[in-house]
Amino acid sequence: MTLPKKIPLAKLLNRWVYPAVIAVMALALWQYPAWFGQETPKQVAMEQEEQEELPDYGRAERETVAREFRAAWVATVANIDWPSEPGLPVAQQQQEAIALLDKVAAANMNAVIFQVRPQADALYASELEPWSYYLSGEQGKAPEPFYDPLAFWIEQAHQRGLELHAWVNPYRAHHTQGGPVSAHSIVNTKPELVAKLANGMYWMEPTREETISHSLSVITDIVQRYDIDGIHYDDYFYPYPSYNEGAPFPDRESYATYQQQGGQLGVSDWRRAAVNRFVKDIYSEVKRIKPHVKVGISPFGIWRPKYPETIAGFDQHEQLYADARLWLNEGWLDYFTPQLYWNINRVQQSYPMLLAWWQGENHQQRHLWPGLSSNQVETNQGTDEIINQILFTRALLQEQTGQVFWNVKTVSENPKFAQLLKDTVFYHQALVPASPWLDSAAPQAPEVRYQSTADGLSVNWQPRGDEAAARWLLYYQAGGKWHYRIFTKDVLSHQFRQQDEVTTIAVVAVDRNGLESERIDQQITYR
Repeated sequence: MTLPKKIPLAKLLNRWVYPAVIAVMALALWQYPAWFGQETPKQVAMEQEEQEELPDYGRAERETVAREFRAAWVATVANIDWPSEPGLPVAQQQQEAIALLDKVAAANMNAVIFQVRPQADALYASELEPWSYYLSGEQGKAPEPFYDPLAFWIEQAHQRGLELHAWVNPYRAHHTQGGPVSAHSIVNTKPELVAKLANGMYWMEPTREETISHSLSVITDIVQRYDIDGIHYDDYFYPYPSYNEGAPFPDRESYATYQQQGGQLGVSDWRRAAVNRFVKDIYSEVKRIKPHVKVGISPFGIWRPKYPETIAGFDQHEQLYADARLWLNEGWLDYFTPQLYWNINRVQQSYPMLLAWWQGENHQQRHLWPGLSSNQVETNQGTDEIINQILFTRALLQEQTGQVFWNVKTVSENPKFAQLLKDTVFYHQALVPASPWLDSAAPQAPEVRYQSTADGLSVNWQPRGDEAAARWLLYYQAGGKWHYRIFTKDVLSHQFRQQDEVTTIAVVAVDRNGLESERIDQQITYR
């Protein structure tokens, strides 16, 4: 663009250039004080804000235990979360796992969702699929020295009072960041089940009988052999259209065979019917093997545009062939985690409107624990958004509330936010909400004894009955107020200090389905 010759250069500089330079310098001084060697109004304001007392956000004393699912996804695909890279020494893999779990537990969370099957492979000892590339850097190669990562994660999670849910990807056969396609890959061992996509990924055909039976066998094998608390699978049923550059999923031959055999469904309904069958069969098989193992599904957050009316966006029903509303309506799951990765004030994908809509579809009263885009807590605005989403979810779902963070880095690599959680919305420990449809028999209350000593008060308890407790809940009254502590199943005692001035105690057994035994309060008599 050429400037009019009538405007003198000095006038141009005074009117536009100099003010622009001053504005840029002011912004730099506000945002980047290190450039100028001094503090700025923004820094001072932030420091003053940090010194202010935190808002309550639920820190008020509670007389009964909080119930909330507080979980994070731990992704292994492409080494997103763990291990940090393929081929690390076993000791370093284990150290990284322990560090992650320590940080999750320290933030008063109570579950991790650990990805064990990212690309038709295994982060555990399996006779059905090869060892994962993301562990050793070579698909099919076991850890050296040998250990079973899933068993290790379960043990370490349970030691910290965390549930561990095994996360499987149903149909992805090979990821673009999954190393070379090895001889052990299902791409080569069962090529008739696999299609190649335009972006380089390989995908199993969800309508093939062999695909359904193979993936079911993998999941039931995990449930049978491992002491997991849940089986979890995500939104990757059919691949997103962008994975195949918008072209249809390459299953034309399979559909033609289906029609030749008398099939009457259109392509979309045919694909959805296969996915629906898989979802229903997983639930029935898991319950047949271990009824206490929860089944969780994490679909795309919008069922279809216009549901509710103001919602617009991606149509998973027609694009992923996922009828997530049907699964929730029918109760083919124990918890439902729609990926609600949008902010509260985003009208066309409103977090509160979508969550309320899904709750309206929750005919079987299963757990509704949404997935949050929590990585945005890198900014103050993002932190406020996630805290507000947690508060809204609590207001809507009451004592059945919960959420899952995408992803664990929210707490493992952001100590400021992790501490904020513990200081505010996660101030109290919480039990995972009970699942009474899985079990109606409460455990028996433990036998409780106490002894006052010169140092304080010693409380001991022993389990009673045939059902083993998964957690212990210790209530105690001090200073006229009730408090509580949650302990793992192996802890059978607690020592109070003399200055705690405890006057009443009660110990409650909690089973794996979250049901509590009778609470029997005991008045303390000091000698």
